[in-house]
Amino acid sequence: MIMRALIHPRRFSGVYRIPASKSHTIRRLLIAAMAGGVSQIDYPLDSLDARSCLEVCRALGASIEEYRGRDAQCPNPPDDKGEKLLGWTVYGMGNEGQAPKFNPSCPQLDASNSGTTLYLGLALAALGDRQIAFTGDEQLRRRSAGPLLEALSRMGVRAVSKTGNGCVPITIQGPWKGGRASLPCPTSQYLSALLLAAPLAPSGVTTEIDVPLLNERPYIELTLSYLSAQHVPIETAPDFSWFRIRGGSSYKPVNGPVPGDFSSAAFPACAAAVSGGSVRLLGLDPEDPQGDKAYFDMLARMGCKVEWQKKTEWELAVSPGGTLRAGIFDLNATPDLLPAMAAAAAYARGETVLGNVAHARIKETDRIAVMAAELKKLGVETSERPDALVIRGRDREQRAAEKNKPATISLEGHGDHRIVMALAAAALGGSGAAEINGAESAGVTYPGFLETIGAELRPS
Repeated sequence: MIMRALIHPRRFSGVYRIPASKSHTIRRLLIAAMAGGVSQIDYPLDSLDARSCLEVCRALGASIEEYRGRDAQCPNPPDDKGEKLLGWTVYGMGNEGQAPKFNPSCPQLDASNSGTTLYLGLALAALGDRQIAFTGDEQLRRRSAGPLLEALSRMGVRAVSKTGNGCVPITIQGPWKGGRASLPCPTSQYLSALLLAAPLAPSGVTTEIDVPLLNERPYIELTLSYLSAQHVPIETAPDFSWFRIRGGSSYKPVNGPVPGDFSSAAFPACAAAVSGGSVRLLGLDPEDPQGDKAYFDMLARMGCKVEWQKKTEWELAVSPGGTLRAGIFDLNATPDLLPAMAAAAAYARGETVLGNVAHARIKETDRIAVMAAELKKLGVETSERPDALVIRGRDREQRAAEKNKPATISLEGHGDHRIVMALAAAALGGSGAAEINGAESAGVTYPGFLETIGAELRPS
């Protein structure tokens, strides 16, 4: 259902548990599905993207049971019964020393809006010898997997985009024969896909990957951390420009709780920073390899007080340290932070440049263009460069001095979860009410965020 969110300016403060990481959740789910044995994944992300991945794994042949109940650590139960998703039990398709055996009558796989599920799923499906079809929603049908499909073709895989532009519908048919491919990675998900699949190729099959371009390096480090935990041997150049992976490995079950998501944590932190509030965020780990924890270093550079505190568990405290300061930030490794950084920069006095991030234009939306357009509706001066967004912000004192405060401003979420959440956070520090159309998209990664910040939700 298409929803609208009405947000009135207010100071945002409190203690909040951050949802599990989407990147961790999807990697664990796919590895568990390919593994031999039974995996127990505790406290995964219960979101639209995670559900898309779960259904793809089931369609491939994994059996997955979920269990729900009360979580004593959850301060805000998501429904009246106080029940939430507590975990998945995954019965994998693999056997020791053998590639996974897919469902012989595997239907068309719908990745919906999840690019991570699509790209990683394409490579894993290439391990079989049956034709498997992938599709997705309207947005995903505009996101090309072309470089990945070309690399898979070099591995002997039949990889065909019916539209001819690398977008779904796509059909994949193995087996994976190995070889050497050049794979430019405007999105790191192309490389993560090959790294997860190549070890499961037959023994004696070698995959070599040249990587002339790599954005989002921290996500590759995250993928490699999972392969290291699986004791998969991988040869690589220090700068990740080359990889060699030998087949013959098999995945073992993965167990335990899924870490909290730094990408999601950026939004309540931003809401506090722009509204003059303070938050304590639970469920995060300062040693986690997620690249998007860099957001909190960026907030500190902008003048916020950011502090890790170890109590019964780690807490990350964020509060204003005074006027937010503008700055120049390189987002090449962390393009998903652009919307939340843009929202914070709108309240920083001076000119902020969010640069080296051309690949933000090929996410769910062209996030540079979309944030520039929507922030202008909030009275923020913005301009675009091919690889950057420039924001000329005004701090809270300057905004308070505005004489002609606007009536309710209508904003568009563009079907992009991070755009919706960034605009919602920005609206808390505004001069008047704002209404965001297409607010339901926030559920892709952070169900309940809009309710958390006090938004009034209604059908469009």
